[in-house]
Amino acid sequence: MKFIFSLFLFFLLTSCYETERHCADFKTGTFTFTYVIDGIEKTGKFVRTDTLNIDYYENKVDSASIRWINDCEFVMKKLHPKNKSEEKAIHMKILSTSADSYTFEYSLAIQPQNKKKRVEKGVAIKVDAYEK
Repeated sequence: MKFIFSLFLFFLLTSCYETERHCADFKTGTFTFTYVIDGIEKTGKFVRTDTLNIDYYENKVDSASIRWINDCEFVMKKLHPKNKSEEKAIHMKILSTSADSYTFEYSLAIQPQNKKKRVEKGVAIKVDAYEK
């Protein structure tokens, strides 16, 4: 009986735990992130304002518009897509934050009916704040 009570108490206490998120701190700024292409780890950088996201990676610059859903979620759409795949909007969600970084997940904003939803995760590190 003691074991069952202890187990119940453990589940009661852990089920109330919610990851702390201070998403508003990461709405704007300059960030770095790592990604892997063909088994090679690379570092990219992006600058985010209230309405734009500008990516710098592999000596390329790419920009996208941003529409915030709430402090922790936004939809991003490329401004100058080069193909059909790039025309699709991406839904980004901040899962957790720390003092200078956040963990996020992203997927297509509108999922094709015949395909399984693919969700990717990553970590962005804030380098400095964007000045309005």
